[in-house]
Amino acid sequence: MTRDWCTAVAVGIRISVQITPNAKKSEVTGVLDDVLKIRLQAQPIEGKANEALVRFLADMLSVPKSAVAITHGHTSKRKVIEVSAPGITPERVKSVLMVQGG
Repeated sequence: MTRDWCTAVAVGIRISVQITPNAKKSEVTGVLDDVLKIRLQAQPIEGKANEALVRFLADMLSVPKSAVAITHGHTSKRKVIEVSAPGITPERVKSVLMVQGG
């Protein structure tokens, strides 16, 4: 049984992502196994891809950047993100991100 890429936690939600840097544009490309795949229009140099990921998710979910934190995988393509914001639910996250990802 595979894990869900988006789960509820005490502070909000936790999202498992796999990023692909240096894309033409930042976008969600879908779900593979237990992660949400995201292309980022940023280079993986000096934390630029991490900053772009936080900004992208904050914009997509309509939450402040301060509500989005990378908790695991700062130097890896696979990362765990926690979003702590009032009213944020796995269902809302999935509907917003999967509509964008097609």
